Amino acid sequence: MKKRRVAAVTLGCKLNYAETAAILDSFVDDGWELSTVEKGADLIIVHTCAVTGQAEQKSRQQIRKMIRRYPESRIAVIGCYAQLAAEKLSSIDGIALILGTQDKFSCSLYANRCGHEGKEPFVKVSDVAHVRQVYSGHSLLSHPEKGRTRAFLKIQDGCGYGCSYCTIPKVRGPSRSVSADLLLDTAGKIAEAGYREIVLTGVNIADYRDGTTGFARLLQRLETVCVSRIRIGSVEPDLLDDELIEIVAGSEKIMPHFHLPLQSGSDAVLRAMGRHYDTKTYHARLMHVLQKIPCCGIGADVMAGYPGETEQDFQDMYTFLEGLPVAYLHVFSCSVRPGTLLARQVAAKTRRIVPSPVAAARARQLALLGEKKERQFASACIGQEMSVLFEEIRMSGDGKKIHAIGYSPNYLRVSACVERQGDPEFLKGMECRVRIEGIEEDLHLTGSLLF
Repeated sequence: MKKRRVAAVTLGCKLNYAETAAILDSFVDDGWELSTVEKGADLIIVHTCAVTGQAEQKSRQQIRKMIRRYPESRIAVIGCYAQLAAEKLSSIDGIALILGTQDKFSCSLYANRCGHEGKEPFVKVSDVAHVRQVYSGHSLLSHPEKGRTRAFLKIQDGCGYGCSYCTIPKVRGPSRSVSADLLLDTAGKIAEAGYREIVLTGVNIADYRDGTTGFARLLQRLETVCVSRIRIGSVEPDLLDDELIEIVAGSEKIMPHFHLPLQSGSDAVLRAMGRHYDTKTYHARLMHVLQKIPCCGIGADVMAGYPGETEQDFQDMYTFLEGLPVAYLHVFSCSVRPGTLLARQVAAKTRRIVPSPVAAARARQLALLGEKKERQFASACIGQEMSVLFEEIRMSGDGKKIHAIGYSPNYLRVSACVERQGDPEFLKGMECRVRIEGIEEDLHLTGSLLF
């Protein structure tokens, strides 16, 4: 019997990507064959995001694109947007299956219940407000992706911070953690499957807690796993304590790279957001990291146009960011999410929406500043030697040379050009020393291999 084929399109965060991999693995275990949307599939899964209004729009666009381009495939919509707007999605002709954030892990079981042409979609969206268990999303990696160098390891889900603008508690529930023993077992299997780097994912990973094992202790235990690199995802500034910094500073496996969400450089706006720190605390934590780990790459999220943000608030943020030695900025405009405290404040007119043209102009200014920061950080590495884990190989036009592309420990994208020697993929998955010689327009570094 011909195997049914399944493909997936993932939007949003690294946590979504980690969960997609596990969901697809469950399909393989149930007898399905992995495919791509381009090669054709009986079922196409669209794993959605709803963290911002722009993310919702991208999710809708992707869903309609899949329905339009692949009319012979059944379409399953899963994840955060499905959790938040199942009723709205149900009105879109062509969707066969809608599963929320908890139910998506049973996608392979529900696949046979998919609605067919002319039928209503099958919908399963469970309440997550009081969920206490966390689905780890970890298969035993019996079906590793060929040629991949990094694997995502989900350690935590949900969040209890209650920031006024954030819909994550509504779509993913409260903070909860995966068993440390399970994580160690899975990390060992990741290493056995040939992956070189483990990326830790979750909504608020430094909030990890399994009995007496907190995030810092978990990192120490993971250092025993036979991989070259362990990379940390986003860490809330108030959870970046001295113990965590010391562990990263003293480790050869944990990469010198932090993503510290800032959101605003105005203390007045941070208070309105319900964040757990002020600019003084954020600056102190960041500078302490750089004192202990001078080569560390630190990125920050920044939000433009938060309702009630005045021109002075924005100028305070811009000035604060100008003096902040970050490696890059992730800039986005604020969008009011349904069901949040901010949405209620806007409805009650206690906080006024910043006009879209103003918010967009502020976002553009921040993006230009972020590009300047990124260029400064990358340019400072010219002339240095770096260890690069190569993930991608591209051939030159004449086929005589290859461009090996990968990432440095502090998360700079690096390309090295070498003469082709037999199999062009020979460098993929290798970690090599590279002398950095230049920087391209897209801000990735170029260099020469040091054999």
